Amino acid sequence: MTDVDTSAPTVAAPDDDTPAFIAPVAMENDPDALFAGDRGILDADVRRVLVRILQRRFLLAENSPAEWKLLLEHQQMIESRLNDLFVRLVVDHDRGVAYKEQVRSDEVDVPILLKDEAYSRAETLVLVYLRTVFQRETTAGAPSARVDVEEVEQTVLTYFAESDGTRASQQRAVRTAIARLAREGIIEEESEGRYRIGPLIEIVLSAEVLRELQRWLDAQTMDAEPATSGDAEAVAPLPEELTA
Repeated sequence: MTDVDTSAPTVAAPDDDTPAFIAPVAMENDPDALFAGDRGILDADVRRVLVRILQRRFLLAENSPAEWKLLLEHQQMIESRLNDLFVRLVVDHDRGVAYKEQVRSDEVDVPILLKDEAYSRAETLVLVYLRTVFQRETTAGAPSARVDVEEVEQTVLTYFAESDGTRASQQRAVRTAIARLAREGIIEEESEGRYRIGPLIEIVLSAEVLRELQRWLDAQTMDAEPATSGDAEAVAPLPEELTA
């Protein structure tokens, strides 16, 4: 136990008119406070946008127009808050997509807040097919690209082997992959079993990564040796950033 220094000078008692402590400000007297002890300076709506950016992998202008508008209006402030956490905000105005990235540096000791989360093998294979269809359709001048779940299954299942389980389990893996990509906003179900591929696919899977994955798939097909789950995950990690 540390001894108390009794030789330290005593503090003079304050005048009777001077309060010993700073009295807390009641919320009714501090209209900017959103809760007791609030030290934030952002409006409530802007804070919600900041939280959405932290919670989700992507913020899409098409799906959240009000939040997108607030993001653009207060982009500098939101970027500042994220930078305080060593996180970078990326805003793609052309595609209407915003997402976050973990800052990494060799010069600065950066604590890692966002963890990379790799796609599973089935998810990677579905992504490759979706990206290929999107590129083909948009290059041909189509305003959008769409796929049916049956055609996705038909193509993706050709890359599975008997060692990957029964055909029913393989189909479940593909359906589960499609469901995850729909939750992330990469595809949108317009009618039962039919999906529209959004421009977000170009961010998740760049043309360079697509070419690398296609070479990998071609090699697997030629060798007739299916890849392990780790192979696909190593090639196509989620760009986290793109979250948490």
